[in-house]
Amino acid sequence: MPGRNLEKIYIEDSYYHVYGRGHSKNAVFRDNNDYAVFLNLFKRYLSDKPAKDKQNREYPWLHGEIELLAFCLMSNHFHALVYQTKPDAMTKLFKSVIITYSMYFNKKYKLLGPVFQSRFKASMINRDDYLMHVSRYIHLNPKKYTAWRFSSLPYYYGQQSAEWLQPGKILDLFNSQMEYKSFVEDYEDHKKMLAEIKPELANY
Repeated sequence: MPGRNLEKIYIEDSYYHVYGRGHSKNAVFRDNNDYAVFLNLFKRYLSDKPAKDKQNREYPWLHGEIELLAFCLMSNHFHALVYQTKPDAMTKLFKSVIITYSMYFNKKYKLLGPVFQSRFKASMINRDDYLMHVSRYIHLNPKKYTAWRFSSLPYYYGQQSAEWLQPGKILDLFNSQMEYKSFVEDYEDHKKMLAEIKPELANY
């Protein structure tokens, strides 16, 4: 029987934790510009207006089909939390991001072959409490998570904003941004819940 993450069956109006890792666990982000390029691809496909290339051709535009709720980019992997309204939106988004980024990465570093290990993995989340805890799990990936520049946490704390990131569905589960901040900082609760939510993590 195929594994849960290999069936590639995704449904509409659903939340997913998405995970992608570098091939052979190699780094996929080597400098700050690499992180910026990857994030700019989210902006390209998710902004409220279609983006165009140098020949004035529109890139795939997925605004309204999928929302990016949270993310964290680490040196050799990435996490994302999304809500899709169409069953193929997540596949279209991450296929476009991964293929385009891989072409950039291989050209920049004069490499050949896959940059990421196979396809992305995704696990559906169907409970609000799991949704809350998975968002915290994503934001706590870096050891110095409050200073990490390449996660969505500053957007949750009101320090940054972007049209291509939609933290509202998570923050609406809390009374305020400060309550979410306290939730993230509650390490003991985080450790207790981590064992319970492991089946909901795409890299489990």
